[in-house]
Amino acid sequence: MEQNVQVMTADEPQILSSIEKTIIEAQVIEAIRLCYDPEIPVNIYELGLIYSVDISDTAIVNVRMTLTTPHCPAAQTLPADVARRVKSVKGVNEVVVDIVWEPPWNPSMMTEAAKLEIGFF
Repeated sequence: MEQNVQVMTADEPQILSSIEKTIIEAQVIEAIRLCYDPEIPVNIYELGLIYSVDISDTAIVNVRMTLTTPHCPAAQTLPADVARRVKSVKGVNEVVVDIVWEPPWNPSMMTEAAKLEIGFF
């Protein structure tokens, strides 16, 4: 009786199912919600600084984000914090954080909860 066993090597990354990608995406968003702009008491996800979170079939996470201004004092630390927290999510193989400036961030991108928290209304 012959038995086939498939061994996955580093050259053959596991392909995620759509359910696995959805679970990882939810966990990544929760991890990002732990990141705060040091000058604003609201997490960066609620602030609307995260434009997209994409999970590849091989668990590479691409985060497109912006900052409140190009001269944001947290420009050096915030993207690194996002990458570190996302990388800590079980199942994530690699993280790419892209800082983008289009569209430019504005307060209308904040969630209702964020607006309430900082008294924007």
